Order: sequence, then structure tokens, then C-alpha cells
Amino acid sequence: MSLKTKFNLAMLAAFVFGLGLAAALLYQVTIADARREVLREASIIINAAAASRIYTVEEIVPLLQEQSKLRFLPHTVPSWAAQTNMRTLQKQLPSYTYKEASLNPTNPADRATDWEADIIGEFTRHPELSEFVSTRDSAFGPTLSFSKPIRLKDPACLTCHSTPAAAPATMTDLYGTANGFGWKLGEVVGVQVVSVPLQVALDRANTALKLYLGGLAGVFLVMMVLLNILLTTMIVRPVRRMSLIADEISTGNMNAPEIQPKGTDEIASLAASFNRMRRSLENAMKLLEG
Repeated sequence: MSLKTKFNLAMLAAFVFGLGLAAALLYQVTIADARREVLREASIIINAAAASRIYTVEEIVPLLQEQSKLRFLPHTVPSWAAQTNMRTLQKQLPSYTYKEASLNPTNPADRATDWEADIIGEFTRHPELSEFVSTRDSAFGPTLSFSKPIRLKDPACLTCHSTPAAAPATMTDLYGTANGFGWKLGEVVGVQVVSVPLQVALDRANTALKLYLGGLAGVFLVMMVLLNILLTTMIVRPVRRMSLIADEISTGNMNAPEIQPKGTDEIASLAASFNRMRRSLENAMKLLEG
């Protein structure tokens, strides 16, 4: 096996190992970046919903207070207002969802699904949690869910959610007396859940990963070509020439030309040493013949 072949095999092995290591590290980085990007989007949506809830309490409820005495207006419920606004966004982005899910909701449409109930269970078991991130498969592919608990902190809420008898008649006339009662102060009564698809961000991450690895492969290819050119011109050809001249001298041909050293590197120094050795050998042969 030639020196050039050994050199290329060693470089190729180093490249394959390095590329594999780089791919593993870059994969972790790009996937983490994709999750951060999606989580940032989810955080923006849930904060927008929170702003809608605050606006409803501070601006809408006072305006409709008198009308609410005559009939129950869902528009005055922060949860209803936030979810209605977010459904408008969902028409444009159907894979993005926002829901305020509860195990015991007043509005049956807010009842938690199995996976939402699991999230409520996490907040119930861990009171110190202020948010929870989970991933699941959906019709839109891998989906990240960002959740915040809805804890009953305001005693005024018990007016509508303690017992059917204490609730406004206008509310029970609309929703009935079977759901949304028995809530307790400090209890996790529901959860705000934003679901954002991961697939688009993951596709971008995979594309970026392929570009990075393709760039590394391109750089390696250029380096290999340049190194092979340098190896051939500066090492392989001079050594091959010395080998051929050494073969001729070993068969008694002392008329073989001397090697002309070029430069001051190690190969040039080797060529000069080879020439001195040849002259010494030639002088020794002459002394023996004399």
C-alpha cells in the first residue's frame, strides 16, 4: 500500500469519526433550538391569552355589569373571552390551539381530554410548578404543549362555582346545575394549554443540519485535494525519484544523475544527505578499485 493511500485512508477515517461526532452534537443543538423556537411561540400565545383575560375583567365586565343581572353573558367570563379570541387565530393557523381545560368545567366544551387531564394532575401533585412543557403526537405531527395552571385564588369566584344554589340563576339557566360546582380555594381547577406544531421547526433544523454537514464535507474535500497535491509534489515525487536513483546505484549504475534539492525543508535535506551518501559511496568504490 502506497504512502498516499495510507495517508488518504487515515484522513478519511478521521473525517468519518469527526463528521459523526459533529453530526451528533449539531443534531442536539439544532433540535434544542427548534424546541426553544416553538416554546417561544407558545409563550407568546399564552401571554396574549392572559392579556385578553385581564382586558375582559378590567374593561368588559364593568361595561356589561347591569346587563349581566338580567341574563348571563359569557362575554364577561375571562376564560370564554380568551378562548374565543384564540379561536380567531386558529382559523388562520389551524395547527395552533389554545384551550382552558378543566376536569369540572361550567361549559362542557372546556372539559379536559385525557392528555390535558394528565397535565392537570401534574400541577395538582406538584404545587410548586408554575408551567409545564410536554410533547405528544397529533394530526399535525409532533406537537409541543406549553401549560400553566389555573388555581382558584379569588374567593369571589366561589359565587359561581361553590354550589348551584349560590350561583346566579342566569348562569344555571344557561349551563345547568350538573357542572362547574364544588370548586375550592387553592385548588387547580383547570389549565391553560397552548399547543404548537414542532414539525416545521424540526424540518428547518434538519435542513440546517444537512447544510452544516454538507459544508463540513465540502471543506474536507477541498482540504483532501490540496493535501494530496502537496503530498504528491513535495513528498511522494521526490521520495520516488530518490528510490529510483537508489535502485540504479544498487545495481552498479553510478552514472545516475544526482537529485537537485529544492527548498530548505526536510525532503530537501534528505535529498542533500542522499547525494552526499552517494558521493561517499562512489569515492569508496574508487578507492577499492585503485
